[in-house]
Amino acid sequence: MFVDKPTDDRRYPKRPIVGVGALIFDRGRILMAQRGKEPLKGWWSLPGGALEVGESLDFAVRREVREETGLEIEPLGVFEIFERIMRDQAGAAEYHYVLIDYICRVTGGTLCAGDDVCRVEWVKPGGLKELQITEGTLGVIEKAFRKRRKYKRPPMNADERR
Repeated sequence: MFVDKPTDDRRYPKRPIVGVGALIFDRGRILMAQRGKEPLKGWWSLPGGALEVGESLDFAVRREVREETGLEIEPLGVFEIFERIMRDQAGAAEYHYVLIDYICRVTGGTLCAGDDVCRVEWVKPGGLKELQITEGTLGVIEKAFRKRRKYKRPPMNADERR
């Protein structure tokens, strides 16, 4: 007997899906992306997406930012790890993500909305409240605005310390 599988393999996963996000700051603003696909189509979040099998976290955050924003970035460090569980009306976990957010700096590229997003914008802290932002993301962003200075420069390697 043939059973239809959902076309979105992220729905009702057997295990949580690992995702990466990028906290990218520029002149007192943060880069935000408006989701162009479900789940949460139209909502604003950090640029990012799901880790692919065989891919390192570092590579995944670089790839996702390039695909969604056109920018090349350098991850400076893990800032926050949290999970997002979205339940259906019956209470079953329809989506379950473990999200790893990195503080990143832009190293090149040209800003433009790419796959999975319909808009990307630099937003000042005061403008965040006007956006429909995915659950948990605003708290991470506000915390990152307060603590981002410690991530401004990448750590020195042994040769640079001499």
